[in-house]
Amino acid sequence: MSRKWVGLWLWMGCCALLLAQQAGPPPAQQAGPGRGQGGRGARQRSGRKVVLAWADTRNGIAQHDSVSHALSVIERLGYESGVYDTYIRTDSAVISKHPKMTTGQPASGGPNLNNVDAIFFLGHREIELDAEQRADLMAFIKEDGKGFVAAHTATTAFMSWPDFGAMLGGRFDNHPWGSVHAPVINEDPGFPATRHLPPVFELTDEFYQAKDFTRENTHVVLRLDTSRLPANPNFHRTDGDFPLAWARMYGNGRVFYSALGHDAKTWDNPDVYRIYFEAIKWALKLTDADVTPRPLSASGSKQ
Repeated sequence: MSRKWVGLWLWMGCCALLLAQQAGPPPAQQAGPGRGQGGRGARQRSGRKVVLAWADTRNGIAQHDSVSHALSVIERLGYESGVYDTYIRTDSAVISKHPKMTTGQPASGGPNLNNVDAIFFLGHREIELDAEQRADLMAFIKEDGKGFVAAHTATTAFMSWPDFGAMLGGRFDNHPWGSVHAPVINEDPGFPATRHLPPVFELTDEFYQAKDFTRENTHVVLRLDTSRLPANPNFHRTDGDFPLAWARMYGNGRVFYSALGHDAKTWDNPDVYRIYFEAIKWALKLTDADVTPRPLSASGSKQ
């Protein structure tokens, strides 16, 4: 067994023990009130929170080999820690409060927007959701107060759907340096998903640039230090700002995005998978943090 996974199990065991001590006995293993149609199956395995890991990649221009591994890591983190149960789905029909089978009949069970507590999203480009599904997804977050944690390719998804970009907080605007080894600045060491990271650390990844992004409504937690990278004409920000991860409220729901996760090996980096694990816990409202938006000048622009 590799040292990496031994360390992972020890860390998650400590997390599970701490959560058990804080939360007391687990709730009864039942669907709970208000779960709606097809809502019984998702919570019968345990009294834990339920995460839907959703990755519809059918329209990805360049398929990312990391997607399968990323989903397995997210599932394993929940399973081994005991914090949440995970359903992995690439069928976007479940993104609905009234899911249907391929026959058009109502689905009789499984995950849907009535019975999961958060979504982990790693989809590509345009994804087929009808108007009702789109409304259900926005209501799931904004009105129902559920969580949405998105990784890497998420900013490339639904480019023709303005509401999705407004919810997520930014859109894909290329990756100027491709995959590169570069310094990353931890802007908020108090946020649960970045608390384990030093003020500045080195990482190799394909760092996505964001457009349609503003710090006026988004709390940045990680930023690429572009001052140590060569000039690149595809770097479009004139202020030097290159956010890599952020947290924000969307109505009653909690939204987190990180550009990290291009390569499969990135998901084996304890610093990276812990970012996503802690972000999911925050999105599930198991931890809290101040995500008040801050300007670049107030968050350590001079490093």
